[in-house]
Amino acid sequence: MSMRKTLLFFFSVCWSVAVIAESSPDLGEIATVDFLEQGRYDVFPDGEGLPQGSGNATQGEAVYNQHCQTCHGLKGEGGSAEELAGAMHGLTDNPPDKTIGTYWPYATTLFDFIRRSMPLSAPGSLTDDQLYAVTAYLLYINHIIKNEDEISAKTLPRITMPNHEGFINVFDGQE
Repeated sequence: MSMRKTLLFFFSVCWSVAVIAESSPDLGEIATVDFLEQGRYDVFPDGEGLPQGSGNATQGEAVYNQHCQTCHGLKGEGGSAEELAGAMHGLTDNPPDKTIGTYWPYATTLFDFIRRSMPLSAPGSLTDDQLYAVTAYLLYINHIIKNEDEISAKTLPRITMPNHEGFINVFDGQE
């Protein structure tokens, strides 16, 4: 009887999948193995999970101009997507400016975000060197690093962001 239930379940799942696939609105694309693999890598604030590679702001400006400027504007000052640099106000001002320099607590999180979701038209398409370079450029235009500073898995976690202490740890000292 158990084998019969297993087969019945198997065929009902197959039929359900076939019906769903047949009635799909054809939105998006089927996720490739490479696309799914890119989501398997986590980068932590201490730098654990950062890949090999390096880059600086000069290299990153070219990457930014090619892949980011269309949405984020000239030098990250905003366009159809949020501004990334050029804040005129802090987070507590009215209106607040939520840029990389005023908001992000860790440079490694910035790298991880770009790696997973940018450019919007082709997430995960940048090489590790391009990712380090564009991260360096974004840190540079937010006055966090110098133009010639090279970032890598070794140096990126050492960068202290201006808003590093700006978040409240609600779990600190609580059970």
